[in-house]
Amino acid sequence: MSRIGRLPIEIPAGVTVSVDGRAVAVKGPKGELTLQVAEPIEVAVEEGQVLVSRPDDERESRSLHGLTRTLINNNIIGVTEGYSKGLEVVGTGYRVQQKGSSVEFALGFSHPVLIDPPVGITLTVEGTNKLTVSGIDKQAVGEAAANIRKIRKPEPYKGKGVRYAGEIVRRKAGKSGK
Repeated sequence: MSRIGRLPIEIPAGVTVSVDGRAVAVKGPKGELTLQVAEPIEVAVEEGQVLVSRPDDERESRSLHGLTRTLINNNIIGVTEGYSKGLEVVGTGYRVQQKGSSVEFALGFSHPVLIDPPVGITLTVEGTNKLTVSGIDKQAVGEAAANIRKIRKPEPYKGKGVRYAGEIVRRKAGKSGK
């Protein structure tokens, strides 16, 4: 049995979880998320808990058991607390500034890069070099942060670029002068 999959998920106050066939809907103070559960996995709501079970010990059922439980738990955390990911812009002349709901980056290109947030994601700028991506869907927050980082990844010689908050960039020595 999956150690993670068999753990019950406590439903906090103010959150409602409803199972309709293969769809699990989670509604909370910050919004609503739905999840389509894969075929062999079964989800039930009993006594303020969500229970995820599998019918057999087939390889596919075992692999989806813990995954499904974690995805439902992530949705519950998302509608209560939300998720956020921090980004830092490092480099001389590199900066970020808010333009309405969009964000404008100056990253050493010949033009500024304007990023519009996806649906359900908010971008907030603190200072000239810090950006926070936040929302209720953990997967969407991570993907939006990764797409912003992809504009100018941190390079290994000077460490310039967009990096996650707290990310350690391995530095290379560069050419040795004679």
